Amino acid sequence: MVREVNVDGYVLRIANPDKLLYPEESITKWDYVLACVRLAPYLLRYTSKRLLTVVRYPDGVHHSSFFQKNAPASRPGWVNTKKVGKIEYIILDSIPTLVWLANLACLEFHISFHDYGNEMPTELVFDLDPSSPDFTKVIEVALETKKVLERLDLVSYVKTSGASGLQIYIPLKAGYTFEETRQVNFFIAKYLTEQLPDLVTINRKISERGEKVYFDYLQHWRKKTIIAPYSPRATKKATVSTPLAWRELMELSSPEVFTLKTIHDRLTNKGDLFSPMLSGPRMDLTEILRFLERHRLYRL
Repeated sequence: MVREVNVDGYVLRIANPDKLLYPEESITKWDYVLACVRLAPYLLRYTSKRLLTVVRYPDGVHHSSFFQKNAPASRPGWVNTKKVGKIEYIILDSIPTLVWLANLACLEFHISFHDYGNEMPTELVFDLDPSSPDFTKVIEVALETKKVLERLDLVSYVKTSGASGLQIYIPLKAGYTFEETRQVNFFIAKYLTEQLPDLVTINRKISERGEKVYFDYLQHWRKKTIIAPYSPRATKKATVSTPLAWRELMELSSPEVFTLKTIHDRLTNKGDLFSPMLSGPRMDLTEILRFLERHRLYRL
């Protein structure tokens, strides 16, 4: 069965629209396409200038999946791409492109830390991953991280990963390299492991983390990616990576409350809480970098 839909003047064919992509939530491919269209005004803000990597689940979340960086040769001519090295990246900058990707059962949209055509990061990101089901530990580490950033006069924003963790963003002034942002990232991570040794770790070996929260300072780097704000995730509950107000963390029991079925009402009521990342003040890391260099602290 095929269903045709007209999106901004382009006719797209949705194959197997009744196929269940999220069985526990009874979300079919057609439901998923409609949900993506509703998310588009928010999601596209954060993907339209980034290099895209998708995760495809052709038969739904309980079946095999694969990452895809290279745009398929069979893509429509109106899908924008950017070639970097040998990879032809898709640029997710329109609703038709989003619907085309949804039809391919792309259930996750991961983006670069920089705009295409510019090798400098536009934000500094801290990735917090739990080592146990206790989400309160991730919240505690996130709030402690925020306190440290405030002492450094850095404004930050937080979102769920859509899986089990949290991600903290700092919008940056232009001109910093990935080497410089990693230095700051490592400084914050190392400081927190010293202040909260029973709660935070930077140990990459999962078997050695115990129940500590993993502060992943290595993820923020060129050619690596992060889940886009408002991207769906391939989870049983069809979760969505969702920006939060900091005060919401105190009452958040689980990131699983934000799903394809709940996100639209939230956006209607609260709007895009991540919008300051695009239009708000940009942070200056110069004095922090000078301090670290002068005192030769937390060097990689």
